[in-house]
Amino acid sequence: MKNFILFAFSFALFFISSCKKEVSTIGKTGLNPNAFLNSDEIDTFGLKTYTIAEDSIVSSNLSVAILGSYNDPTFGKFESEFYTQFRLSGFNPDFGLLSTIAIDSFVLGLEYKDYYGGLDPQKFEVYELDQSLSTDSVYYSFQTRTVKSSNWMDSNKDLLTPDPTTQIVIGTEKVESQLRLYLDTTIARTLMTEASVNATSFASNENFLAYFKGLNIKVNNGIQSSGKGGVFYFNLNDPLSKMTIYYTQDGLAKTYDFLINTECADFNHIQVDNSGTNVESVILNQDLGNETFYLQSNKSRAVVKLTSIDDIPKNSIIQYAQLELPVSYYSSDIFFPCASITASTKISSTNDKLYNLNVLGTYSDANKNYTIDLRDYVQQIVNGNIDNLGVYLSSAKMLTSAERVIFNGANTQNKKQPKLYVIYTKY
Repeated sequence: MKNFILFAFSFALFFISSCKKEVSTIGKTGLNPNAFLNSDEIDTFGLKTYTIAEDSIVSSNLSVAILGSYNDPTFGKFESEFYTQFRLSGFNPDFGLLSTIAIDSFVLGLEYKDYYGGLDPQKFEVYELDQSLSTDSVYYSFQTRTVKSSNWMDSNKDLLTPDPTTQIVIGTEKVESQLRLYLDTTIARTLMTEASVNATSFASNENFLAYFKGLNIKVNNGIQSSGKGGVFYFNLNDPLSKMTIYYTQDGLAKTYDFLINTECADFNHIQVDNSGTNVESVILNQDLGNETFYLQSNKSRAVVKLTSIDDIPKNSIIQYAQLELPVSYYSSDIFFPCASITASTKISSTNDKLYNLNVLGTYSDANKNYTIDLRDYVQQIVNGNIDNLGVYLSSAKMLTSAERVIFNGANTQNKKQPKLYVIYTKY
């Protein structure tokens, strides 16, 4: 088995008179000649670029719940819904004489964390789960749970324009922005009745979960126009992410909360439809990725194969290796590139596991590109510790976002092409 050391390898560089310094440029064009005036030689190698799809994305108990849909003119439709349990804010609640209660509203509040896309109106739906969730289970983005047929949303308030940036007022308190879904108040009365006539259902969280398994929150936007829609990220563990019954009893305003917290199981169900797009064509035919290639959160990774790195002499110390990846993006586009991307690789052709290279590519809007330090990775290949199987690029928020990137491929007709600059010392 190859001697694989995590890619945080540190190299000592000894300068001796017999060393020959060489500079290698992997890419379509040469290095800036002023950058390395003492270089004896510049070589040009090649890249291969393509996209692969992932079919098993873990989506349970993440930092955000993802909700909404958009129609991307390049990638097609992205749509996400989520499932979550609830916990009681207090056991054995005493609602008193139910005939004296007037239910003012029944609201599911979801604290915004971020969003991707546009702020167009979306139609929201909420369904009660008919199948239990478990905190001990791992759920994937392709999975669903069965739900009951009745939509809990107030049909007069189900079409909403999300606003993740404006604070709102709840009662007399000004709080951070949240999506407030108004539910059918008759269901709130059903819950209060259960607590009164069958108190054991509210005697513990275990009993409550047996009675009420949780909710499925989704959108139903039909066919969206190209370039329309957005996807929203919610912090379910924020204290203000909860379901609340607002009611009045004997002239007094009261509330009862159903909580979402770290003890609740939850997961995102995500559907990405790339059918009929160039993205799908590149996934099906890797050669097409040499013109344009892609990555998309919860769906696909971009791959850059350093096809001629193996030509670097084995008796070399890599001093510098920087990958530059230009993107196709106009500043007015609402579907902007990820702020950062991660790099990983396979260490041998017999092991499909991806190993994190522990480096980030940061997006520069000024240069419209990402830069990634691959010095240690290239050194590992030169040393023969790992196979040269390519760099796999993913959004740094691969599991928790809907963002995507369009990269210029190795043979792009655009002005800027991907390059890898390498400086090495041969000893």
